[in-house]
Amino acid sequence: MDPPHRLTAAVSECHQPDSAPATGGPLRSPVTIPNLLSLLRMGLTPLFVISVLNGQPAVALAVFVMAGVTDALDGFIARTYGQQSKLGAYLDPIADKLLLMSAYVALAIPGLHRGAPIPVWVTVLVIARDLIIVIVALILYLALGRTRFPPSVLSKVNTAVQVMTAIVVLASGVWLALVPAAEWAAYAVAATTVASGIDYIVRANLMASAERREEAQASRVESGHGGG
Repeated sequence: MDPPHRLTAAVSECHQPDSAPATGGPLRSPVTIPNLLSLLRMGLTPLFVISVLNGQPAVALAVFVMAGVTDALDGFIARTYGQQSKLGAYLDPIADKLLLMSAYVALAIPGLHRGAPIPVWVTVLVIARDLIIVIVALILYLALGRTRFPPSVLSKVNTAVQVMTAIVVLASGVWLALVPAAEWAAYAVAATTVASGIDYIVRANLMASAERREEAQASRVESGHGGG
């Protein structure tokens, strides 16, 4: 799961999301089980935030895990039973990002969570990384016409670390013995987020350079034919 990439994909088709329609295949009806699961995940997000605000870490943890299960199920059902739709390409990443960002913002509010909080600067890093991904992908699309910018392994690792950290932080509000683990997990999020952001910028520069070389080579070939 890489929500920022899939959000950009909804605009410029940067890469195929879990619920994206198969290339060349017919578009499915928007009323599918994966889409209903994505809507359910979006509906669970306010309940999750309310649970955090009310100081109910056990309820918040249960809701977050339940939402994660719906995310796994909608991708599995879409791929296994061919229930892909264009609407799913929008709903799935929006639902993912809405839940994850709500978790990182709510759990960063000082004094709100009984367990280990997510440091505010970590939340800022996570949001900044997502903005970088969207901006870089849109620049590549608008300037070079590139419509595919697949996520790297490092990006997938970062997303997995973000999700696991949110779970551990929530669990630390139920089992205080997990507080040290939650604190270390936050640093892991920061490290992988920075590394992932740098990786995106480097890969974008390499793509742009390759595109310019291809254009220059094509121009030389055309000039050669013209001179002949």
